Amino acid sequence: MDSLFNKLRNLDAYPKINEDFYSRTLSGGVITLASSIIMLLLFFSELRLYLHAVTETQLVVDTSRGETLRINFDVTFPALPCSILSLDAMDISGEQHLDVKHDIIKKRLDTYGNVIETRADGIGAPKIEKPLQKHGGRLEHNETYCGSCYGAESSDDHCCNSCEEVREAYRKKGWALANPDLIDQCKREGFLQRIKDEEGEGCNIYGFLEVNKVAGNFHFAPGKSFQQSNVHVHDLLTFQKDSFNVSHKINRLTFGEYFPGVVNPLDGVQWKQETPSGMYQYFIKVVPTVYTDVNGHAIQSNQFSVTEHFRSADAGRLQSLPGVFFFYDLFPIKVTFTETHVSFLHFLTNVCAIVGGIFTVSGIIDSFIYHGQRAIKKKMEIGKFS
Repeated sequence: MDSLFNKLRNLDAYPKINEDFYSRTLSGGVITLASSIIMLLLFFSELRLYLHAVTETQLVVDTSRGETLRINFDVTFPALPCSILSLDAMDISGEQHLDVKHDIIKKRLDTYGNVIETRADGIGAPKIEKPLQKHGGRLEHNETYCGSCYGAESSDDHCCNSCEEVREAYRKKGWALANPDLIDQCKREGFLQRIKDEEGEGCNIYGFLEVNKVAGNFHFAPGKSFQQSNVHVHDLLTFQKDSFNVSHKINRLTFGEYFPGVVNPLDGVQWKQETPSGMYQYFIKVVPTVYTDVNGHAIQSNQFSVTEHFRSADAGRLQSLPGVFFFYDLFPIKVTFTETHVSFLHFLTNVCAIVGGIFTVSGIIDSFIYHGQRAIKKKMEIGKFS
């Protein structure tokens, strides 16, 4: 047994020195104190990194197919009434969503920005209860009313019982409704009068769009939109105005869900129109992003960058549709953020490296100082004897 202990004793890599041979110095004490403080600071820094998750970033080619893109928006137009404001979306695949009303909320605002009324879509006009005619003929006894669409009927039994239905029928035909007062339903509902009553009001419109994950655009503009000779136009003549103020403030605009660290560059951006009318354009580059937290929950979202451009009316004539347009295109590279925790073994290795490294460096510095002091002291003594 004693021979075994002797063999283990011979393996000791840390031989002990008798305390009689120790020499403690002031410089050694200062270096020990300083190195201890540095060691503690580095230890707590490493401990903080260990306790908190770190995010790893990676770029990969986006190979996803058949997905949709969710656009969340909240935009305020201080000088454009809700009654004339419409939202359209279209993409390069040819799909169009004209005069979008589902998942959209509009708030009428007074000149001070206070909410007057909240409603789910445009002008909420009541239908005519006692009309004068049905498709140009007299209404028979107990016969259900079927209002005229004024030439825009899609079939013989197509009825337009409100001004909104007439406008919708005209839109599908690609016609503009020049004078609503010539339409019986619009005149009875006081369509133009309501527009005049809302003159000077603003509108806050918010909600979301679900669109194909391809390049496209969505825009806020006055009037109902329709296709005329494959050109996208709006029936601005209906409102009998020469100019439209599209000053706006983007309260929020996101492409997809929120994830930690995301920055949406258009949040809080506002623009005031100085010219009579024009088109304000945002050109957006959307970057697909996947954020995976430490629990493995993945959030499919997007980041984006943006440039802006204003296109004014030319010489008093509208060469471009007044409104606010968002043109977006998708980047083919996907960014992945992955939250991970530093392993305990990695943490332990770093702590050992901190302790050992500081201890070694401090010993070297102390050795230089100690031997330097001794050399100076020896030279002084030699100088005295000589």
